[in-house]
Amino acid sequence: MRTLTTLTGNSQKLDGGAMFGNAPKALWQRWMTPDAENRIDLGCRALLVQEDGRNILVETGIGAFFSPELKARFGVQEQRHVLLDSLAELGLSDADIDIVLLTHLHFDHAGGLLAAWEKDQPARLLFPKARFVTGRRQWQRACQPHPRDRASYIPELLELLENSGRLLLVEDGEHCDLLGPDWRLHWSDGHTPGQLLPEVAMPGGPVVFPADLIPGAPWVHLPITMGYDRFPEGLIEEKQALLADLLQRGGRLVFTHDPGVAMGRVMCDAKGRYGLEDPRGEVRGLAY
Repeated sequence: MRTLTTLTGNSQKLDGGAMFGNAPKALWQRWMTPDAENRIDLGCRALLVQEDGRNILVETGIGAFFSPELKARFGVQEQRHVLLDSLAELGLSDADIDIVLLTHLHFDHAGGLLAAWEKDQPARLLFPKARFVTGRRQWQRACQPHPRDRASYIPELLELLENSGRLLLVEDGEHCDLLGPDWRLHWSDGHTPGQLLPEVAMPGGPVVFPADLIPGAPWVHLPITMGYDRFPEGLIEEKQALLADLLQRGGRLVFTHDPGVAMGRVMCDAKGRYGLEDPRGEVRGLAY
């Protein structure tokens, strides 16, 4: 028995121009309405997969580890650790998670591993029983970041993960023994090196968590990329390959940053433009 549930984490407001790269505002504001500071609403959604007595969490969102000053700078909206509240609604806590699968280590995807900020207190790692899984090449990038994305990583978190003794670094490949044969791994370098995109088998077609390769429904459109992507042309090629594969197999995507769409099935129109069918605002106990 396997069930999938999307979990709400802390939300953000970020500059719409940065999130839509070289797409003009006249285009992207049709999809997401900016505020007076040109910021758009973004979610930080995680995916809980419950199978064979295990609780597997894909990503943790941005969490609440930032100081008040940095929360304001990066548009974090809530003071509390929202992901922990979402787990509690299911009768779970961070101590009940067996595996945390991290697509990459940018703070808005891995910051939820840390407890909420407290004045004069050091960073503290949550999920005391979990194995932490991420790609080896992404780990190397985080430990030796490029100046362009140095601020995207949390040095204290990397030290805590390494010292936990529960960190598993995965080599590029389709499978991970810890996850098992029903999981498949895709890899992407367009946003950041060695981004790991997990796929899990479900009835009616596989479900993929594409993280920042396709952060939300508008980015399903092939030309749309983010200003944060290190290699936009390569990202578009990776996106096209993934979408073509999922279209053939009836696959669905779970979006981490879309504030309104949690999941949708990949479709393609008569002009060859990719889009979504059956968009859902949340997923609750999708079963296999």
